[in-house]
Amino acid sequence: MLSFLTILFALTLIYLSITERFRSFSKLIAIQGFLLFGIAFLELTEVNTANLIFIVTETVVFKAIVVPMILYRIINRIRIYKVHSKALPGFYSLLFTIMGLFLSIILANTLMDKFIDTVYLTIALFTLFTGLLIIVTHKLLFSHMIGFLVIENAVFMFSLAAGKEMPMLINIGILLDIFASVLILGIFINKIGSQHRDLMADTLTSLKH
Repeated sequence: MLSFLTILFALTLIYLSITERFRSFSKLIAIQGFLLFGIAFLELTEVNTANLIFIVTETVVFKAIVVPMILYRIINRIRIYKVHSKALPGFYSLLFTIMGLFLSIILANTLMDKFIDTVYLTIALFTLFTGLLIIVTHKLLFSHMIGFLVIENAVFMFSLAAGKEMPMLINIGILLDIFASVLILGIFINKIGSQHRDLMADTLTSLKH
């Protein structure tokens, strides 16, 4: 079951890199939230009641429910449903994603340590690569926000990689997730979205003036 959830999480990353519809982005972020909860619940060996409540709040409530709802609200507000035409075509994104997966496997095995779970380290590196790929290859700010949310999931996976030995690292990673997500989404909704209807990344330059 644990292997199935991990593989499914990796597949959502591949789908994220090639999809062109923002609603699909939102659905995949929600799916990843549920998958992260399942992986954490099955894997961690030191989960007390407080940690369990904390993890459920972060993964199920926040990532799987609250964040997708906010994303749908943004989509309906800006009325932009697909990635920009100048984004990297899906075929090339798929190639880069597969390359990122192989590089993650090689790097994780190079950094192999008895205190680090190699599988979760591989997925964490792959998640980080996917988030960066989305940010670099897309033009719209909404896509960039999705990339940052994916990177936050990478932080969670990095925490799981060492979580069985250092459970407090899980809580630190989750706190970083919550802070960054609220900050990014809050700025996007309250500031950028109200001032720039095209929501291109290039418009961030004009915010300095």
